[in-house]
Amino acid sequence: MIRIVEQKTKIDILKMLKDTEAIMEGHFKLTSGFHSRYYLQCAKLLQYPDLTYKLVSEIPEIMSKEILNSVDTVISPAIGGIIFGYMLAFKLNKKMIFAERKNEKMEIRRGFEIKKGEKLIVAEDVITTGGSVKEIIGICRENGAVVEAVVSMVNRSSDIDFNIPYYYLIKFDIDKYNPDSCPLCKEGMELYYPGSKKNN
Repeated sequence: MIRIVEQKTKIDILKMLKDTEAIMEGHFKLTSGFHSRYYLQCAKLLQYPDLTYKLVSEIPEIMSKEILNSVDTVISPAIGGIIFGYMLAFKLNKKMIFAERKNEKMEIRRGFEIKKGEKLIVAEDVITTGGSVKEIIGICRENGAVVEAVVSMVNRSSDIDFNIPYYYLIKFDIDKYNPDSCPLCKEGMELYYPGSKKNN
C-alpha cells in the first residue's frame, strides 16, 4: 500500500505519478535491500518538461526565501536527480552542476567546480536512504562550500536528518518487506531491481 504522509503542494503529485506510470506495481528490490510491491520511477514523470516545471514551480512556495536568495548553485546526484535539479535551477535562475558515481564514490567531474564560500542546494528526485545526498554534502564541505538545504520531489525516508533544512513536495509511506519474510517471494513473483545503483 502507498500512503501519503504529507503533501505540501496544491497540485496532485500522486495523480501525476500515476498518470505517467511512474508508480510501478510488481515485485521490486529497493536500494535499501527491502522488497516492495511498488516502485517509484520518477524518470517516467520527469520525461515531461511541462509537468516537471509545474513541480519545481512549487519549490519556492515551500522553501525559505532567505535560502533561495542566498544560493548560488543547484547540485544533483547523477542520474536520477539531474533533470529535477536542472529544471529547479532554471526556475530559480541559478547555475546547476551534478556529481556522478565513479568506482562506487560520488565525484565532481566534467570540468565542474565547487568554490570556497559557494552556497548550494542539493536537489534529488526521490530520497529514501539519502546516501548519495550525504556524499554530495560531504564533497561540497570538503571544497569549503556551504550547503544551505536539500530539496526533493518525493520523500520516501522513514526518518532522515541531514542536519540542514530538508524540503520536499510529498512524503510517501510504502509497504516494504524483509527479503526473508517477503510475501511476494512466497507467492513466487519474479523479482526486479530497477534502481540506478548497483545492488547485488
